[in-house]
Parts: sequence; C-alpha cells; structure tokens
Amino acid sequence: MAGSVFGNIFRISTWGESHGEGLGVVVDGCPAGIALCEEDIQTMLDRRKPGQSRFTTPRKEDDEVHILSGVFEGKTTGTPISMAVYNKTQRSSDYSEIANYYRPGHADYTFDEKYGFRDYRGGGRSSGRETIGRVAAGAIAMKILNELGISVNAYAKEIGGIGIDYNKFDLEQRANNAFNMPDKDAAARVEEFAKSKMAVGDSIGGVIECVVTGMMTGVGNPVFEKLDANLAKAIMSIGAVKGFEIGDGFEAAKVTGKYNNDAFVMKDGNVAKQTNHSGGVLGGISDGDEIIFRAAVKPTPSICALQETVNKQGEDIEVSIKGRHDPMIVPRAVVVVEAMTALTLVDMIFDNMTARMDRIKEFYKK
Repeated sequence: MAGSVFGNIFRISTWGESHGEGLGVVVDGCPAGIALCEEDIQTMLDRRKPGQSRFTTPRKEDDEVHILSGVFEGKTTGTPISMAVYNKTQRSSDYSEIANYYRPGHADYTFDEKYGFRDYRGGGRSSGRETIGRVAAGAIAMKILNELGISVNAYAKEIGGIGIDYNKFDLEQRANNAFNMPDKDAAARVEEFAKSKMAVGDSIGGVIECVVTGMMTGVGNPVFEKLDANLAKAIMSIGAVKGFEIGDGFEAAKVTGKYNNDAFVMKDGNVAKQTNHSGGVLGGISDGDEIIFRAAVKPTPSICALQETVNKQGEDIEVSIKGRHDPMIVPRAVVVVEAMTALTLVDMIFDNMTARMDRIKEFYKK
C-alpha cells in the first residue's frame, strides 16, 4: 500500500491497523541534539486517546508509546526515530458481520474496489487509530517549533452547529470540557445537544480552528509547494475532514478586493499588515502574521441508528453498526490537526533553508 509517507525532508511513515498488534511511525530527517523522551510524546497522545469521556468511544487503551530507535541518552541522534503503540483491548468480533456488507460513510466499498480485499476489523488503515502515528511524530515536530518560538493551537470552533463566542474565548477552557472548546458556555450547549443525538443512535460533526503564532516570513513556494496548499493536503489527509479554508476562506468570495486585501504598514521598523484576511499566507509563502485555518469534520459514520446499504451478494439490506465508536470525532481530532500542522511547518521550514545562496554561504562560513 502506497500513501503512508508524508513530508520531503522531515518525513514520516505511519504503520499499523486498528485491530492489529499495534500502530506506530518512523520519523526520518529529525536533527540530532533535540531533548526527547517518551513523556514528551505521551503528553500529546493522551489528548487523543479513547475513553476520556462519555462523548468518546468507550474503548479503553493506554496508548502508551515506546521509542524504539533514534534517541540516546535523552537526545535525538539524527537517525530514524521509530515509535510504537501496542493495541491491548481490541475486540475484533464486534466487526465480524461487516465483512459481508458496506458501512455507509466508510471506506469499505472503495477499499474492496481498490484492493479486492480489506481488513474489516475496525476499518484497518482507515480507522481513526491510524492517527496515533501522526500525533507521535507531531509531538517531535512541536518540540522543533517550540525551539523556534512557534506555537500551534487548535480547538473546536463549532460542534453540531453550535459555535463559540469569540468574546468569551479562553484557550485554557479547552482542557476543562469534553469537547476541546475555548468557550465553556458553548461547550455546555454542545453537551446537551450531543446527549440528544446519542439517545437516538446518531452522531454530529463540527469545525476545528487552528492558529499558528510566531511563524517567520518567507516559508513556502509560489507554485506547487505552496504553504497553504500543503497545509490543506495535510489536514485533508485526516480521515474525517471534508473541508479546509484558510484566512477568510469562502467568505472572501463574498467581498470586494479593497476589503479583502490586507494593507501593508510599517510597525516597529518592520513591514506588517493592518488586517489578516489572508490567514498568514500570501502567494503560497508565509507573510509573518498568524496562520489561521479551519477544518470541517464530518459526523462519525459508525452509528447504531438503522441505515440502508448493500451486501456483497448485491442485496439491499438495513444495518445498525455495532462496536465502540465516538459519537463525535471533533474533540479527539483537535490534537491530530495540531500534529499535521506541525509536521507540515517543520518540513517546509527545513526545505526553506536552501532558498537563498547568501544564507547558505552564511551558514557554512568559517
């Protein structure tokens, strides 16, 4: 299977299945000398692990990470870093009956059409547990960004059509509710709405917003390797994401150029923008402002409400999906969005080091 490798210089390769022995990632291109231990990785993995509230899958997994290579005496060695998380409570029997039919909203049918065979245990590579490798690698990328003074913070902007009030925005509140929302009042409304949908066996979707602060100017390329295009690819590669917009996004289509253009001004001796409709990227290259984008996340397709589908015998049937599933994907996907953002930024920052001859000469000057 191709398509499990991401990045050009800071490159990751994820592996494993939802109900196999485990999942993990190999990170190549990480510089030597970065302080790194399993606790650094575990902190991010704990934010996405299941069973943390009644609004996530009840599957209980510690998701304990093991660093197998690339770290010696607490520091990266510059060689590939391999990390593994072993599955402990998989219940493959929950999925035995779906081997014979196609679940609505899943990759069952397309997998069969592509490969003529699929791992039906929890979705195999299409399972949300695949993101374990992304988050583990993203934790390393976040450490690199922190060294450069760059921070990445994502949160649930909207769930089930209930959005946050930016006048009540408090990022610290994100950790105080089950929905990763920086507005406690919005989180309370989402809780009531989620309960009503869970009661009838249904699920809900939402929108994740991500803000990158401290990003330097000049990162990205003007044609096929645009910073915003690569961010879009990274975020859209997350299984449940169905939409991406940066800056004003689709709202930019409704206004005039005079409004949408960000005027340049001098501020403290540097070029700055009066507004940030661009979302921190101009012409595919970072402009030094905050990078702001949003991802639309679909409702969890695994629901126990009765749905219509077909089986492998070509018969129309009705199904109710069994197993342990999230009633919403958004809360656990927040850290995945952060991870994919960090991986993209680090890869493009490393690529950017060869953009100017004067800086190459400066780097190697003795």
